[in-house]
Amino acid sequence: MLKKILIGLGVVLILIQFIRPEKNESNDNAYDISKNYQVPGDVNHLLKVSCNDCHSNKTEYPWYSNFQPAAWFLNSHVVDGKRHLNFSNFTKLPLAIQYHKFEEIVEMVDEKEMPIPSYTYFGLHPEAKLTPEQRDKILDWSKAQMAYLKTTYPADSLVRKPRPTK
Repeated sequence: MLKKILIGLGVVLILIQFIRPEKNESNDNAYDISKNYQVPGDVNHLLKVSCNDCHSNKTEYPWYSNFQPAAWFLNSHVVDGKRHLNFSNFTKLPLAIQYHKFEEIVEMVDEKEMPIPSYTYFGLHPEAKLTPEQRDKILDWSKAQMAYLKTTYPADSLVRKPRPTK
């Protein structure tokens, strides 16, 4: 009986290798954050190694992404990350949403919620672990972009409109 279960499990593991999610490799940067905002080289590097795999249109996939169910797990993180923040489509958003996204960056980085722990588990992506100084660089940059928006645009254009109620 145990032998049949193990064989069945092996067959399932082999079969799921043929069901693959679409990879996030378009690298479409038409509305990239760097089009409208100054992104210093050191901050750009931090965003690239700690954020862009899940928050841009170009994911650098690790070797284990070629195997299921790891690919599904990674795809889930990428899809969810891009739903919340996509640096590649950033300037396409209304100004109020852009301003709000900078607020969220400050909150998430300050509270050490980003990068998510599963991104750096088991020594994976060691370059993504942010030191306090690196966190401060991202925080200072985000706050500077918020200040830029406040001085450049009318205050009411930076306020999110309430969502309509049903």
